[in-house]
Amino acid sequence: MSKYILSIDQGTTSTRAMIFDSDFKIICSDQMEFKQYFPKDGCVEHDPMEIMDTIYQTVKGAISKSSIELQDIASIGITNQRETVVLWNKKTGKPIYNAIVWQDRRTAGYCNKLKEQGLSDKILKTTGLVIDSYFSATKVKWLLDNISEARELAKNGELLFGTIDTWIIWNLTQGESHVTDATNASRTMIFDIKKNSWCSELLKLFDIPNNILPQVKNCADDFGSTTVFGERIPIGGVAGDQQAAAIGQACLNPGSVKSTYGTGCFMIMNTGKELKFSSNKLLSTIAYRISDQTYYALEGSIFIAGAAVQWLRDSLKLIADAGETDHLYNQADSSQKIYLVPAFSGLGAPYWDGEARGSMFGLTRNTGIPEMVKAAIDSVAYQTKDLLLAMEKDSDMKIDVIRVDGGMVNNESFVQFLSSLLQTNIDRPTIIETTALGAAYLAGYQAQFFQRIEDIESKWTSEKVFKPKLHKKEVKYLYNGWLKAVKGTLAVK
Repeated sequence: MSKYILSIDQGTTSTRAMIFDSDFKIICSDQMEFKQYFPKDGCVEHDPMEIMDTIYQTVKGAISKSSIELQDIASIGITNQRETVVLWNKKTGKPIYNAIVWQDRRTAGYCNKLKEQGLSDKILKTTGLVIDSYFSATKVKWLLDNISEARELAKNGELLFGTIDTWIIWNLTQGESHVTDATNASRTMIFDIKKNSWCSELLKLFDIPNNILPQVKNCADDFGSTTVFGERIPIGGVAGDQQAAAIGQACLNPGSVKSTYGTGCFMIMNTGKELKFSSNKLLSTIAYRISDQTYYALEGSIFIAGAAVQWLRDSLKLIADAGETDHLYNQADSSQKIYLVPAFSGLGAPYWDGEARGSMFGLTRNTGIPEMVKAAIDSVAYQTKDLLLAMEKDSDMKIDVIRVDGGMVNNESFVQFLSSLLQTNIDRPTIIETTALGAAYLAGYQAQFFQRIEDIESKWTSEKVFKPKLHKKEVKYLYNGWLKAVKGTLAVK
C-alpha cells in the first residue's frame, strides 16, 4: 500500500514541496524562492511559468532527498497563495500575462467606483467579502480589458482562468483538469458562498465570461492525476493557504482560532456550519468543504507580516538573513517607542484602505538597525491585535488561545511580545509548516489514511505555549501609540 503524501505549498515568495508519512510526520522537504515583479507603484506580479518550474524542481528535490519511490506516494495535496490570478491560452498552455498577485493594488480605483455605486452590501452578502482589489474578480476584469488577445480568446473558448491552484493542477494533469476547490473559489468575489456556485449576477457585473471558469470541487476530492514526475499520482486535496493552515492546526471546532505569519498574516476563526457576517470589516469565507458539507469562518487579513522582514533584507539591506532578527530585536532600545505602519500595499482588516502607504513614527538620532528591526516585527503584533479585537466583537466571545504558525513564529521574541500584547495564550505547534500539513491531511483523507476529518485533532501536538508577561497598563499604552500611528498614516494620501 502507498504510504506517503506529497504536499505542494505554493506561496507568495517561495514554493515548498514536503513529503509526509502515514502518521503525517515530515520525511523531507525542498524549497525555492522566485522573483517578485513590481512594474508600477502598488503593482505586484509573478511569472506563472517560473512558478511551475519551482514546483517541478522542489518536488524532484524533495523526492531525491528521501529514500522513497514514486509509486509509494498515495496522493498529492496542494495549497496556494490565494486570490492571485492567471489567464492562459487553452491551446498553447501559455499565460497571456503575468500572474497578478493578491497584494496588487492596480484596481483600487475601480473598487472605489463600485463602492460609490452602492454595491458593497450586495457583494458582502453574496461572497462574504468587502470590495477590494485584494480579491480576484477585479484582477480578472483588468486582464480581460487590458490584454488585447483576452476577449477574443474567451469568445472562441480558448481562454482559461484560475487561481494558482487551478494553474498548477491544469499543468500537472497536462490540461485534463480545469478545477479549483471551494476555499479558493470563495476568495474570488464572484462565488456565492451560500449557494456554493459561481454567481451569474456578479459575473455580469465584472464582465467575466462563464466559459473561462474552473469547476469547483470539495477540498478532498478527485482533482485528476499527474504523470509528469514519472508515475501516475492522484491529486486528492486542495485548499487555499490560510484554510489549509486552519486544517493543519486542527481548527475544526466552532470558536477555534489560528493565525498564520507568512508573507502576510491571516487570522481565522471557525464558525462551523453557520455563516456569520462581520460588523467590523472581517471577511466571511469558506473554511473547508468536505463531502459537500460546507464549514465557514471569519477571517482577518494583514497584507504585510513576514514581508516586512523581507523589506528590511532586500530593500533596506539592514539584515542579510531573516534569522538575524531575533538577536537584533533583543538588542533594541525598548525605551524608543517606534512604530512602523507597513502599508506598502495598503492596509487590510479592519481598515481596508488600498491607497494607504507605509510610514514610520518616533525616529530619533539614536534609532539604529535593532530599533528598525523591532519596529517591523512589532508591527505584525499590533496588526494582529487589531484583528483580535474585531473578531472578539463579531463573535461576542473572549479568545483565550490562538494557535500560530508560519516562518515568523520561529522568532521567540516576536511570539512572546504577541502573547503579551494580545493578553492571550499563544500555542505554537510541533509542526509550524501547517499550511503544507493541512493540504497533506486533505489528500490523506481522500486516500483513506483516516476515516473522519475530525481525526486530525488527535494528530495535532503543541510544542510550546507562550503566556502574557506585560501588565495591561503597559499594553494599553503601547497599543494607543500604534492607533495614533495608523491614524497618522491614513491622514496622508
